[in-house]
Amino acid sequence: MALFKFFWSLRAPHRFLHQAKRYLASPIASHYEAINRGEKEVPEYFNFASDVMDKWTELEKEGKNPQRTVFWWVNNQKEEVKWSYEDLGVLSRKAANVLSGPCGLQRGDRVLMVLPRIPEWWLLVLACTRAGIVFIPGTSQLTAKDIAYRLQASKAKCIVVSETLAPGVDSIASECKSLRTKLLVSDRGRDGWLNFKDLLQTASANHSCVKTRSEDVLAMYFTSGTTGTPKMVAHSHCSYGIGLTISGRVCMQLSPSAILWNLSDPGWVKAAWNCVFSPWMRGACVFVHHLPQFEPTVILNTLASYPITTFCAPPTGYRMLVQLDLTRYKFMSLSLCVTGGEPLNPEVYENWKKQTGLDIYEGYGQTETVAICMNRKGMKIKPGSMGMPSPPYDVQIIDDQGNIQGPGKEGDIAIRIKPKRPFPLFSQYVDDPKKTAASERGDFYSTGDRGFKDEDGYFWFVGRSDDVINSSGYRIGPFEVESALQEHPAVVESAVVSSPDPARGEVVKAFVVLSPAFSSHDPEKLIKELQDHVKKATAPYKYPRKIEFVQELPKTVTGKVLRSVLRKQEWEKI
Repeated sequence: MALFKFFWSLRAPHRFLHQAKRYLASPIASHYEAINRGEKEVPEYFNFASDVMDKWTELEKEGKNPQRTVFWWVNNQKEEVKWSYEDLGVLSRKAANVLSGPCGLQRGDRVLMVLPRIPEWWLLVLACTRAGIVFIPGTSQLTAKDIAYRLQASKAKCIVVSETLAPGVDSIASECKSLRTKLLVSDRGRDGWLNFKDLLQTASANHSCVKTRSEDVLAMYFTSGTTGTPKMVAHSHCSYGIGLTISGRVCMQLSPSAILWNLSDPGWVKAAWNCVFSPWMRGACVFVHHLPQFEPTVILNTLASYPITTFCAPPTGYRMLVQLDLTRYKFMSLSLCVTGGEPLNPEVYENWKKQTGLDIYEGYGQTETVAICMNRKGMKIKPGSMGMPSPPYDVQIIDDQGNIQGPGKEGDIAIRIKPKRPFPLFSQYVDDPKKTAASERGDFYSTGDRGFKDEDGYFWFVGRSDDVINSSGYRIGPFEVESALQEHPAVVESAVVSSPDPARGEVVKAFVVLSPAFSSHDPEKLIKELQDHVKKATAPYKYPRKIEFVQELPKTVTGKVLRSVLRKQEWEKI
Protein backbone atom coordinates (compact mmCIF):
# COMPACT_ATOMS: atom_id res chain seq x y z
CA MET A 1 0.00 0.00 0.00
CA ALA A 2 2.92 2.34 0.70
CA LEU A 3 3.99 2.08 -2.95
CA PHE A 4 0.59 3.25 -4.18
CA LYS A 5 0.53 6.16 -1.72
CA PHE A 6 4.00 7.16 -2.92
CA PHE A 7 2.91 7.33 -6.55
CA TRP A 8 -0.26 9.14 -5.58
CA SER A 9 1.82 11.82 -3.84
CA LEU A 10 3.79 12.45 -7.05
CA ARG A 11 0.81 13.37 -9.18
CA ALA A 12 -0.65 16.85 -9.64
CA PRO A 13 -3.31 17.95 -7.13
CA HIS A 14 -6.49 15.97 -7.70
CA ARG A 15 -9.29 17.81 -9.44
CA PHE A 16 -12.82 16.76 -8.68
CA LEU A 17 -14.41 14.38 -11.11
CA HIS A 18 -17.32 16.67 -11.83
CA GLN A 19 -14.95 19.02 -13.70
CA ALA A 20 -14.97 16.47 -16.49
CA LYS A 21 -18.54 17.50 -17.29
CA ARG A 22 -17.08 20.53 -19.05
CA TYR A 23 -15.51 18.25 -21.63
CA LEU A 24 -17.26 16.72 -24.60
CA ALA A 25 -17.33 12.99 -25.26
CA SER A 26 -13.91 11.66 -26.12
CA PRO A 27 -12.87 12.00 -29.77
CA ILE A 28 -10.97 8.77 -29.11
CA ALA A 29 -14.19 6.89 -28.37
CA SER A 30 -16.05 8.58 -31.23
CA HIS A 31 -13.51 7.28 -33.73
CA TYR A 32 -13.80 3.69 -32.51
CA GLU A 33 -17.59 3.84 -32.30
CA ALA A 34 -17.61 4.56 -36.03
CA ILE A 35 -15.65 1.34 -36.54
CA ASN A 36 -18.25 -0.58 -34.52
CA ARG A 37 -21.01 0.87 -36.69
CA GLY A 38 -19.17 -0.22 -39.84
CA GLU A 39 -18.51 3.36 -40.99
CA LYS A 40 -14.73 2.87 -40.80
CA GLU A 41 -12.48 -0.13 -41.29
CA VAL A 42 -10.71 -1.86 -38.42
CA PRO A 43 -7.15 -0.48 -38.35
CA GLU A 44 -4.27 -2.78 -39.24
CA TYR A 45 -2.57 -2.02 -35.93
CA PHE A 46 -4.17 -1.36 -32.57
CA ASN A 47 -3.04 -1.46 -28.95
CA PHE A 48 -5.33 -0.22 -26.19
CA ALA A 49 -2.43 0.91 -24.00
CA SER A 50 -0.84 3.18 -26.59
CA ASP A 51 -3.86 4.11 -28.72
CA VAL A 52 -6.28 4.84 -25.86
CA MET A 53 -4.64 5.07 -22.43
CA ASP A 54 -1.60 7.05 -23.62
CA LYS A 55 -3.80 9.29 -25.78
CA TRP A 56 -5.81 10.24 -22.68
CA THR A 57 -2.56 11.10 -20.90
CA GLU A 58 -1.55 13.32 -23.80
CA LEU A 59 -4.88 15.15 -23.60
CA GLU A 60 -4.32 15.66 -19.86
CA LYS A 61 -0.86 17.13 -20.44
CA GLU A 62 -2.16 19.40 -23.22
CA GLY A 63 -4.88 20.71 -20.92
CA LYS A 64 -7.61 19.34 -23.16
CA ASN A 65 -8.78 16.97 -20.43
CA PRO A 66 -8.49 17.52 -16.66
CA GLN A 67 -6.11 15.28 -14.77
CA ARG A 68 -8.41 13.30 -12.56
CA THR A 69 -9.00 9.97 -10.93
CA VAL A 70 -9.92 7.21 -13.38
CA PHE A 71 -9.14 4.32 -11.00
CA TRP A 72 -10.49 4.43 -7.46
CA TRP A 73 -9.96 1.43 -5.18
CA VAL A 74 -11.18 1.07 -1.59
CA ASN A 75 -11.37 -1.67 1.03
CA ASN A 76 -13.14 -2.27 4.34
CA GLN A 77 -10.24 -0.67 6.23
CA LYS A 78 -10.94 2.66 4.50
CA GLU A 79 -7.69 2.47 2.54
CA GLU A 80 -7.80 4.04 -0.92
CA VAL A 81 -5.81 4.01 -4.14
CA LYS A 82 -6.50 6.73 -6.71
CA TRP A 83 -4.80 6.87 -10.08
CA SER A 84 -5.02 9.15 -13.09
CA TYR A 85 -4.26 8.10 -16.67
CA GLU A 86 -0.72 9.35 -16.17
CA ASP A 87 -0.31 7.28 -13.00
CA LEU A 88 -1.60 4.18 -14.79
CA GLY A 89 0.81 4.86 -17.63
CA VAL A 90 3.84 5.11 -15.35
CA LEU A 91 2.95 2.07 -13.24
CA SER A 92 1.90 -0.17 -16.15
CA ARG A 93 5.19 0.58 -17.94
CA LYS A 94 7.06 -0.45 -14.81
CA ALA A 95 4.93 -3.60 -14.62
CA ALA A 96 5.62 -4.37 -18.29
CA ASN A 97 9.35 -4.18 -17.54
CA VAL A 98 8.87 -6.63 -14.67
CA LEU A 99 7.21 -9.12 -17.01
CA SER A 100 9.77 -8.78 -19.80
CA GLY A 101 12.75 -8.46 -17.44
CA PRO A 102 12.90 -10.62 -14.29
CA CYS A 103 10.01 -12.82 -15.46
CA GLY A 104 11.68 -13.44 -18.82
CA LEU A 105 8.46 -13.20 -20.85
CA GLN A 106 8.37 -12.30 -24.51
CA ARG A 107 5.72 -11.09 -26.90
CA GLY A 108 3.12 -13.81 -27.46
CA ASP A 109 3.84 -15.63 -24.20
CA ARG A 110 0.86 -16.43 -21.98
CA VAL A 111 0.32 -15.44 -18.34
CA LEU A 112 -2.34 -16.93 -16.06
CA MET A 113 -3.47 -14.24 -13.61
CA VAL A 114 -5.52 -15.45 -10.64
CA LEU A 115 -5.94 -12.43 -8.40
CA PRO A 116 -8.65 -10.92 -6.20
CA ARG A 117 -9.91 -7.34 -6.64
CA ILE A 118 -6.57 -5.65 -5.97
CA PRO A 119 -4.99 -2.78 -7.94
CA GLU A 120 -2.19 -4.97 -9.27
CA TRP A 121 -4.65 -6.85 -11.49
CA TRP A 122 -5.36 -3.66 -13.45
CA LEU A 123 -1.66 -2.83 -13.74
CA LEU A 124 -0.88 -6.31 -15.05
CA VAL A 125 -3.68 -6.24 -17.65
CA LEU A 126 -2.28 -2.99 -19.03
CA ALA A 127 1.30 -4.28 -18.71
CA CYS A 128 0.49 -7.38 -20.74
CA THR A 129 -1.22 -5.22 -23.35
CA ARG A 130 1.86 -2.99 -23.61
CA ALA A 131 4.24 -5.93 -23.91
CA GLY A 132 2.12 -7.99 -26.31
CA ILE A 133 1.80 -10.73 -23.69
CA VAL A 134 -1.46 -12.73 -23.63
CA PHE A 135 -3.24 -12.46 -20.29
CA ILE A 136 -5.50 -15.26 -19.03
CA PRO A 137 -7.61 -14.18 -16.04
CA GLY A 138 -8.99 -16.65 -13.53
CA THR A 139 -11.11 -16.21 -10.42
CA SER A 140 -9.59 -16.62 -6.96
CA GLN A 141 -12.16 -19.34 -6.27
CA LEU A 142 -10.23 -21.74 -8.51
CA THR A 143 -8.91 -24.85 -6.79
CA ALA A 144 -5.42 -26.23 -7.32
CA LYS A 145 -6.94 -28.77 -9.74
CA ASP A 146 -8.65 -25.96 -11.69
CA ILE A 147 -5.40 -24.03 -11.90
CA ALA A 148 -3.47 -27.10 -13.08
CA TYR A 149 -6.02 -27.66 -15.86
CA ARG A 150 -5.72 -24.05 -17.01
CA LEU A 151 -1.93 -24.02 -16.91
CA GLN A 152 -1.73 -27.26 -18.87
CA ALA A 153 -4.36 -26.28 -21.44
CA SER A 154 -3.00 -22.78 -22.02
CA LYS A 155 0.72 -23.68 -21.84
CA ALA A 156 1.18 -20.49 -19.82
CA LYS A 157 4.80 -19.72 -18.98
CA CYS A 158 3.96 -17.57 -15.95
CA ILE A 159 1.36 -17.53 -13.22
CA VAL A 160 0.50 -14.57 -11.01
CA VAL A 161 -1.36 -15.15 -7.73
CA SER A 162 -1.78 -13.64 -4.29
CA GLU A 163 -0.46 -15.24 -1.13
CA THR A 164 -3.59 -17.32 -0.51
CA LEU A 165 -3.28 -19.41 -3.67
CA ALA A 166 0.51 -19.83 -3.70
CA PRO A 167 0.56 -23.12 -1.71
CA GLY A 168 -1.97 -24.65 -4.08
CA VAL A 169 0.10 -23.62 -7.10
CA ASP A 170 3.22 -25.14 -5.53
CA SER A 171 1.36 -28.42 -5.08
CA ILE A 172 0.67 -28.79 -8.82
CA ALA A 173 3.52 -26.81 -10.45
CA SER A 174 5.53 -29.94 -11.29
CA GLU A 175 2.61 -31.17 -13.42
CA CYS A 176 2.70 -28.02 -15.61
CA LYS A 177 5.62 -28.44 -18.02
CA SER A 178 5.33 -25.00 -19.67
CA LEU A 179 5.37 -23.07 -16.39
CA ARG A 180 8.64 -21.17 -15.96
CA THR A 181 7.90 -18.29 -13.60
CA LYS A 182 5.78 -17.87 -10.49
CA LEU A 183 5.00 -14.26 -9.62
CA LEU A 184 3.59 -13.45 -6.19
CA VAL A 185 1.60 -10.33 -5.31
CA SER A 186 2.22 -10.04 -1.58
CA ASP A 187 3.97 -7.93 1.02
CA ARG A 188 5.96 -11.02 1.96
CA GLY A 189 8.34 -13.19 -0.02
CA ARG A 190 8.02 -16.91 -0.71
CA ASP A 191 10.68 -19.44 -1.76
CA GLY A 192 10.61 -20.16 -5.47
CA TRP A 193 8.56 -17.08 -6.27
CA LEU A 194 9.38 -13.61 -7.63
CA ASN A 195 7.75 -10.80 -5.66
CA PHE A 196 5.83 -8.39 -7.89
CA LYS A 197 5.65 -5.50 -5.42
CA ASP A 198 9.40 -5.54 -4.78
CA LEU A 199 10.20 -5.74 -8.48
CA LEU A 200 7.75 -2.97 -9.35
CA GLN A 201 9.44 -0.53 -7.00
CA THR A 202 12.81 -0.88 -8.69
CA ALA A 203 11.62 -1.29 -12.30
CA SER A 204 12.21 1.40 -14.88
CA ALA A 205 9.25 3.50 -16.02
CA ASN A 206 10.65 3.65 -19.55
CA HIS A 207 8.99 1.13 -21.82
CA SER A 208 8.14 1.23 -25.52
CA CYS A 209 4.73 -0.26 -26.23
CA VAL A 210 4.91 -3.06 -28.78
CA LYS A 211 3.16 -2.54 -32.11
CA THR A 212 0.37 -5.12 -32.18
CA ARG A 213 -1.85 -5.97 -35.12
CA SER A 214 -5.56 -5.67 -34.47
CA GLU A 215 -6.04 -9.41 -34.93
CA ASP A 216 -3.18 -10.40 -32.59
CA VAL A 217 -4.36 -12.28 -29.50
CA LEU A 218 -4.82 -10.01 -26.47
CA ALA A 219 -6.52 -12.30 -23.96
CA MET A 220 -7.72 -15.84 -23.47
CA TYR A 221 -10.60 -16.82 -21.22
CA PHE A 222 -11.91 -20.18 -20.13
CA THR A 223 -15.66 -20.57 -20.54
CA SER A 224 -17.85 -21.18 -17.50
CA GLY A 225 -18.06 -24.89 -18.23
CA THR A 226 -21.83 -25.06 -17.68
CA THR A 227 -22.20 -27.87 -20.24
CA GLY A 228 -18.79 -29.54 -20.20
CA THR A 229 -15.06 -28.96 -19.81
CA PRO A 230 -14.20 -25.24 -19.98
CA LYS A 231 -13.16 -24.19 -23.49
CA MET A 232 -10.32 -21.71 -24.06
CA VAL A 233 -11.50 -18.63 -25.96
CA ALA A 234 -9.12 -16.24 -27.73
CA HIS A 235 -9.91 -12.53 -28.17
CA SER A 236 -7.91 -10.07 -30.25
CA HIS A 237 -6.68 -6.58 -29.43
CA CYS A 238 -9.46 -5.02 -31.50
CA SER A 239 -12.12 -7.40 -30.15
CA TYR A 240 -11.99 -5.96 -26.63
CA GLY A 241 -10.15 -2.70 -27.21
CA ILE A 242 -12.52 -1.47 -29.93
CA GLY A 243 -15.47 -3.86 -29.72
CA LEU A 244 -16.62 -2.64 -26.30
CA THR A 245 -16.83 1.03 -27.29
CA ILE A 246 -20.53 1.02 -28.18
CA SER A 247 -21.69 -0.75 -25.02
CA GLY A 248 -19.75 1.74 -22.90
CA ARG A 249 -21.80 4.61 -24.25
CA VAL A 250 -25.11 3.08 -25.29
CA CYS A 251 -25.67 0.55 -22.50
CA MET A 252 -23.83 2.15 -19.58
CA GLN A 253 -24.03 5.81 -20.63
CA LEU A 254 -20.37 6.31 -19.68
CA SER A 255 -18.67 9.68 -19.96
CA PRO A 256 -15.72 11.40 -18.23
CA SER A 257 -18.06 12.37 -15.38
CA ALA A 258 -19.23 8.80 -14.70
CA ILE A 259 -18.03 6.60 -11.85
CA LEU A 260 -18.68 2.94 -12.63
CA TRP A 261 -18.74 0.20 -10.01
CA ASN A 262 -18.88 -3.28 -11.51
CA LEU A 263 -18.98 -6.16 -9.00
CA SER A 264 -17.40 -8.70 -11.35
CA ASP A 265 -14.56 -10.82 -10.06
CA PRO A 266 -11.35 -10.16 -12.06
CA GLY A 267 -11.59 -13.70 -13.42
CA TRP A 268 -14.83 -12.96 -15.28
CA VAL A 269 -15.00 -11.47 -18.77
CA LYS A 270 -17.21 -8.68 -17.44
CA ALA A 271 -14.27 -7.40 -15.41
CA ALA A 272 -12.35 -6.77 -18.64
CA TRP A 273 -15.48 -5.40 -20.33
CA ASN A 274 -16.70 -3.06 -17.60
CA CYS A 275 -13.64 -2.47 -15.42
CA VAL A 276 -11.07 -1.78 -18.14
CA PHE A 277 -11.96 -1.37 -21.79
CA SER A 278 -15.46 0.18 -21.86
CA PRO A 279 -14.95 2.77 -19.10
CA TRP A 280 -11.43 3.86 -20.02
CA MET A 281 -12.29 4.15 -23.69
CA ARG A 282 -15.02 6.58 -22.58
CA GLY A 283 -12.86 8.40 -20.02
CA ALA A 284 -14.94 7.21 -17.04
CA CYS A 285 -13.67 6.40 -13.55
CA VAL A 286 -13.47 2.73 -12.53
CA PHE A 287 -14.49 2.23 -8.91
CA VAL A 288 -13.44 -0.98 -7.15
CA HIS A 289 -14.22 -2.30 -3.70
CA HIS A 290 -11.94 -5.12 -2.58
CA LEU A 291 -15.01 -7.05 -1.37
CA PRO A 292 -13.54 -10.51 -0.58
CA GLN A 293 -17.09 -11.86 -0.21
CA PHE A 294 -20.50 -10.74 -1.41
CA GLU A 295 -21.84 -8.77 1.54
CA PRO A 296 -25.16 -7.06 0.71
CA THR A 297 -24.94 -4.49 3.51
CA VAL A 298 -21.40 -3.50 2.51
CA ILE A 299 -22.51 -3.07 -1.11
CA LEU A 300 -25.52 -0.94 -0.18
CA ASN A 301 -23.52 1.19 2.25
CA THR A 302 -20.87 1.73 -0.43
CA LEU A 303 -23.49 2.82 -2.97
CA ALA A 304 -24.84 5.26 -0.40
CA SER A 305 -21.42 6.58 0.70
CA TYR A 306 -19.55 7.11 -2.59
CA PRO A 307 -20.56 9.17 -5.67
CA ILE A 308 -21.09 6.09 -7.84
CA THR A 309 -23.20 6.91 -10.89
CA THR A 310 -23.31 3.50 -12.61
CA PHE A 311 -23.69 0.13 -10.90
CA CYS A 312 -23.28 -3.27 -12.52
CA ALA A 313 -24.05 -6.53 -10.69
CA PRO A 314 -25.07 -10.03 -11.79
CA PRO A 315 -28.74 -11.02 -11.37
CA THR A 316 -27.73 -13.21 -8.42
CA GLY A 317 -26.39 -10.08 -6.73
CA TYR A 318 -29.60 -8.14 -7.26
CA ARG A 319 -31.58 -11.13 -5.96
CA MET A 320 -29.61 -10.98 -2.72
CA LEU A 321 -29.83 -7.19 -2.43
CA VAL A 322 -33.62 -7.05 -2.77
CA GLN A 323 -33.94 -9.37 0.23
CA LEU A 324 -33.04 -6.32 2.35
CA ASP A 325 -35.01 -3.14 2.99
CA LEU A 326 -33.53 -0.92 0.28
CA THR A 327 -35.63 2.07 1.31
CA ARG A 328 -33.26 2.59 4.25
CA TYR A 329 -30.48 3.59 1.83
CA LYS A 330 -30.18 6.79 -0.18
CA PHE A 331 -28.18 6.48 -3.39
CA MET A 332 -27.62 10.16 -4.06
CA SER A 333 -25.46 9.79 -7.21
CA LEU A 334 -26.66 6.49 -8.65
CA SER A 335 -28.50 6.96 -11.95
CA LEU A 336 -28.00 3.74 -13.91
CA CYS A 337 -28.09 0.05 -12.95
CA VAL A 338 -27.09 -2.71 -15.36
CA THR A 339 -26.80 -6.48 -15.24
CA GLY A 340 -25.74 -9.47 -17.30
CA GLY A 341 -24.12 -12.89 -17.13
CA GLU A 342 -27.39 -14.78 -16.60
CA PRO A 343 -31.08 -13.89 -17.07
CA LEU A 344 -32.66 -11.41 -14.66
CA ASN A 345 -35.93 -12.58 -13.13
CA PRO A 346 -38.74 -10.05 -13.73
CA GLU A 347 -39.70 -10.28 -10.03
CA VAL A 348 -36.23 -9.08 -9.00
CA TYR A 349 -36.42 -6.22 -11.50
CA GLU A 350 -39.80 -5.10 -10.19
CA ASN A 351 -38.66 -5.34 -6.56
CA TRP A 352 -35.54 -3.24 -7.20
CA LYS A 353 -37.51 -0.68 -9.20
CA LYS A 354 -40.16 -0.41 -6.47
CA GLN A 355 -37.65 0.14 -3.68
CA THR A 356 -35.06 2.34 -5.42
CA GLY A 357 -36.98 3.99 -8.26
CA LEU A 358 -34.25 2.80 -10.66
CA ASP A 359 -34.57 0.51 -13.65
CA ILE A 360 -32.15 -2.36 -14.23
CA TYR A 361 -30.87 -2.50 -17.81
CA GLU A 362 -30.11 -6.07 -18.80
CA GLY A 363 -27.52 -7.06 -21.38
CA TYR A 364 -26.56 -10.38 -22.91
CA GLY A 365 -23.19 -11.67 -24.01
CA GLN A 366 -20.85 -14.63 -23.75
CA THR A 367 -17.20 -15.39 -23.11
CA GLU A 368 -16.98 -15.72 -26.90
CA THR A 369 -18.43 -12.28 -27.60
CA VAL A 370 -18.78 -8.80 -26.25
CA ALA A 371 -22.29 -7.48 -25.54
CA ILE A 372 -24.65 -9.08 -28.09
CA CYS A 373 -27.93 -7.55 -26.97
CA MET A 374 -28.74 -4.81 -24.49
CA ASN A 375 -31.43 -2.64 -23.02
CA ARG A 376 -30.59 1.04 -22.97
CA LYS A 377 -32.04 4.30 -21.77
CA GLY A 378 -34.84 5.50 -23.99
CA MET A 379 -36.02 1.96 -24.74
CA LYS A 380 -39.13 0.52 -23.21
CA ILE A 381 -37.96 -2.12 -20.77
CA LYS A 382 -39.68 -5.47 -21.00
CA PRO A 383 -38.70 -7.22 -17.76
CA GLY A 384 -37.05 -10.54 -18.56
CA SER A 385 -35.93 -9.51 -22.05
CA MET A 386 -32.28 -9.12 -22.98
CA GLY A 387 -33.13 -6.16 -25.21
CA MET A 388 -32.06 -5.58 -28.80
CA PRO A 389 -28.87 -6.34 -30.76
CA SER A 390 -25.78 -4.18 -30.35
CA PRO A 391 -23.55 -3.10 -33.27
CA PRO A 392 -21.77 -4.60 -35.08
CA TYR A 393 -23.72 -7.82 -34.52
CA ASP A 394 -26.53 -9.06 -36.76
CA VAL A 395 -28.39 -11.28 -34.28
CA GLN A 396 -31.02 -13.78 -35.39
CA ILE A 397 -32.93 -16.81 -34.15
CA ILE A 398 -32.10 -19.85 -36.31
CA ASP A 399 -33.25 -23.46 -36.58
CA ASP A 400 -31.09 -26.60 -36.72
CA GLN A 401 -30.34 -25.99 -40.43
CA GLY A 402 -29.34 -22.36 -39.94
CA ASN A 403 -32.58 -20.87 -41.28
CA ILE A 404 -33.80 -17.62 -39.73
CA GLN A 405 -36.93 -17.97 -37.60
CA GLY A 406 -39.70 -15.39 -37.47
CA PRO A 407 -41.04 -13.56 -34.40
CA GLY A 408 -42.30 -15.82 -31.63
CA LYS A 409 -40.51 -18.92 -32.92
CA GLU A 410 -37.96 -20.51 -30.62
CA GLY A 411 -34.51 -21.41 -31.89
CA ASP A 412 -30.81 -20.86 -31.28
CA ILE A 413 -29.58 -17.32 -30.68
CA ALA A 414 -27.01 -16.74 -33.42
CA ILE A 415 -24.72 -14.09 -34.89
CA ARG A 416 -24.19 -13.71 -38.64
CA ILE A 417 -20.56 -14.38 -39.59
CA LYS A 418 -20.82 -14.51 -43.40
CA PRO A 419 -19.91 -12.84 -45.63
CA LYS A 420 -17.97 -10.94 -42.92
CA ARG A 421 -17.15 -12.13 -39.41
CA PRO A 422 -17.77 -9.40 -36.77
CA PHE A 423 -14.40 -8.36 -35.35
CA PRO A 424 -15.49 -8.43 -31.65
CA LEU A 425 -16.35 -12.12 -31.95
CA PHE A 426 -13.77 -14.52 -30.52
CA SER A 427 -11.02 -15.69 -32.86
CA GLN A 428 -11.19 -19.40 -32.05
CA TYR A 429 -11.39 -22.07 -29.40
CA VAL A 430 -7.66 -22.40 -28.83
CA ASP A 431 -6.18 -25.73 -30.01
CA ASP A 432 -9.66 -27.07 -30.76
CA PRO A 433 -10.60 -26.54 -34.43
CA LYS A 434 -13.43 -29.11 -34.18
CA LYS A 435 -15.26 -27.13 -31.49
CA THR A 436 -14.64 -23.92 -33.39
CA ALA A 437 -16.17 -25.45 -36.53
CA ALA A 438 -19.05 -26.99 -34.54
CA SER A 439 -20.06 -23.54 -33.29
CA GLU A 440 -20.85 -22.46 -36.87
CA ARG A 441 -24.09 -23.27 -38.65
CA GLY A 442 -24.56 -22.00 -42.17
CA ASP A 443 -23.93 -18.25 -42.17
CA PHE A 444 -24.07 -18.02 -38.38
CA TYR A 445 -22.19 -18.56 -35.17
CA SER A 446 -24.55 -20.37 -32.80
CA THR A 447 -24.28 -19.25 -29.18
CA GLY A 448 -25.69 -22.52 -27.86
CA ASP A 449 -28.44 -20.56 -26.13
CA ARG A 450 -32.11 -20.95 -26.98
CA GLY A 451 -34.38 -17.95 -27.33
CA PHE A 452 -36.90 -16.13 -29.46
CA LYS A 453 -37.51 -12.65 -30.84
CA ASP A 454 -40.84 -10.89 -30.35
CA GLU A 455 -42.75 -8.67 -32.78
CA ASP A 456 -40.96 -5.56 -31.49
CA GLY A 457 -37.49 -6.98 -32.07
CA TYR A 458 -36.72 -7.76 -28.41
CA PHE A 459 -34.84 -10.99 -27.71
CA TRP A 460 -35.81 -13.40 -24.93
CA PHE A 461 -33.67 -16.09 -23.33
CA VAL A 462 -35.10 -19.60 -22.95
CA GLY A 463 -32.06 -21.60 -21.80
CA ARG A 464 -28.90 -23.34 -22.90
CA SER A 465 -29.63 -25.79 -25.70
CA ASP A 466 -28.79 -28.68 -23.40
CA ASP A 467 -31.05 -27.26 -20.66
CA VAL A 468 -34.32 -27.27 -22.63
CA ILE A 469 -36.74 -29.89 -21.27
CA ASN A 470 -38.89 -32.04 -23.57
CA SER A 471 -41.92 -33.31 -21.68
CA SER A 472 -44.93 -34.97 -23.35
CA GLY A 473 -44.16 -33.14 -26.58
CA TYR A 474 -43.76 -29.74 -24.90
CA ARG A 475 -40.44 -27.87 -24.98
CA ILE A 476 -39.91 -26.07 -21.68
CA GLY A 477 -37.14 -23.56 -20.95
CA PRO A 478 -35.88 -23.63 -17.35
CA PHE A 479 -35.58 -19.88 -16.97
CA GLU A 480 -39.31 -19.20 -17.22
CA VAL A 481 -40.06 -21.78 -14.52
CA GLU A 482 -37.27 -20.41 -12.32
CA SER A 483 -38.63 -16.88 -12.75
CA ALA A 484 -42.10 -18.04 -11.72
CA LEU A 485 -40.69 -19.73 -8.63
CA GLN A 486 -38.69 -16.60 -7.82
CA GLU A 487 -41.94 -14.67 -7.43
CA HIS A 488 -42.86 -16.75 -4.40
CA PRO A 489 -41.53 -15.37 -1.08
CA ALA A 490 -40.32 -18.82 0.00
CA VAL A 491 -37.78 -19.06 -2.84
CA VAL A 492 -34.32 -17.53 -2.62
CA GLU A 493 -32.86 -19.41 -5.58
CA SER A 494 -33.87 -22.26 -7.84
CA ALA A 495 -32.55 -24.41 -10.67
CA VAL A 496 -34.83 -26.28 -13.05
CA VAL A 497 -33.74 -29.39 -14.99
CA SER A 498 -35.19 -32.44 -16.68
CA SER A 499 -35.83 -35.56 -14.64
CA PRO A 500 -36.66 -39.04 -16.03
CA ASP A 501 -40.30 -40.10 -15.97
CA PRO A 502 -41.69 -43.45 -17.20
CA ALA A 503 -44.85 -41.93 -18.67
CA ARG A 504 -43.65 -38.61 -20.08
CA GLY A 505 -40.03 -39.43 -20.84
CA GLU A 506 -38.89 -36.49 -18.78
CA VAL A 507 -40.52 -33.93 -16.51
CA VAL A 508 -39.62 -30.61 -14.93
CA LYS A 509 -37.81 -30.82 -11.62
CA ALA A 510 -36.93 -27.80 -9.47
CA PHE A 511 -34.16 -27.64 -6.91
CA VAL A 512 -35.11 -24.86 -4.48
CA VAL A 513 -33.14 -22.93 -1.87
CA LEU A 514 -35.67 -21.75 0.70
CA SER A 515 -35.82 -18.46 2.55
CA PRO A 516 -35.02 -19.01 6.26
CA ALA A 517 -38.54 -17.84 7.12
CA PHE A 518 -39.99 -20.89 5.33
CA SER A 519 -37.47 -23.53 6.40
CA SER A 520 -39.76 -24.90 9.12
CA HIS A 521 -42.88 -25.17 6.93
CA ASP A 522 -44.34 -28.56 6.10
CA PRO A 523 -42.39 -29.71 3.00
CA GLU A 524 -45.31 -31.47 1.28
CA LYS A 525 -47.66 -28.53 1.71
CA LEU A 526 -44.97 -26.10 0.52
CA ILE A 527 -44.27 -28.21 -2.57
CA LYS A 528 -47.97 -28.16 -3.47
CA GLU A 529 -48.09 -24.41 -2.87
CA LEU A 530 -45.11 -23.79 -5.13
CA GLN A 531 -46.53 -26.02 -7.86
CA ASP A 532 -49.86 -24.21 -7.79
CA HIS A 533 -48.05 -20.88 -7.84
CA VAL A 534 -46.12 -21.82 -11.01
CA LYS A 535 -49.31 -23.04 -12.70
CA LYS A 536 -50.82 -19.60 -12.18
CA ALA A 537 -47.66 -17.61 -13.00
CA THR A 538 -46.94 -19.37 -16.32
CA ALA A 539 -48.43 -22.03 -18.59
CA PRO A 540 -49.75 -24.90 -16.40
CA TYR A 541 -47.85 -27.60 -18.31
CA LYS A 542 -44.57 -25.98 -17.21
CA TYR A 543 -45.02 -26.50 -13.51
CA PRO A 544 -42.36 -28.61 -11.72
CA ARG A 545 -43.81 -32.06 -11.10
CA LYS A 546 -40.86 -32.70 -8.80
CA ILE A 547 -39.40 -30.29 -6.24
CA GLU A 548 -36.42 -30.88 -3.98
CA PHE A 549 -35.32 -28.45 -1.26
CA VAL A 550 -31.53 -27.97 -1.03
CA GLN A 551 -29.16 -25.82 1.02
CA GLU A 552 -27.28 -24.52 -2.02
CA LEU A 553 -27.01 -24.97 -5.78
CA PRO A 554 -23.88 -26.17 -7.59
CA LYS A 555 -22.22 -23.27 -9.39
CA THR A 556 -19.25 -22.55 -11.60
CA VAL A 557 -16.40 -20.46 -10.23
CA THR A 558 -18.02 -17.50 -12.01
CA GLY A 559 -21.26 -17.98 -10.06
CA LYS A 560 -23.45 -19.52 -12.77
CA VAL A 561 -25.71 -22.38 -11.75
CA LEU A 562 -24.52 -25.75 -13.03
CA ARG A 563 -27.79 -27.23 -14.24
CA SER A 564 -25.73 -29.90 -16.01
CA VAL A 565 -24.60 -31.29 -12.64
CA LEU A 566 -28.15 -31.48 -11.35
CA ARG A 567 -29.44 -32.97 -14.60
CA LYS A 568 -26.71 -35.63 -14.59
CA GLN A 569 -27.52 -36.39 -10.97
CA GLU A 570 -31.17 -37.00 -11.91
CA TRP A 571 -30.54 -39.20 -14.94
CA GLU A 572 -27.96 -41.34 -13.19
CA LYS A 573 -30.72 -42.53 -10.87
CA ILE A 574 -32.19 -44.67 -13.64
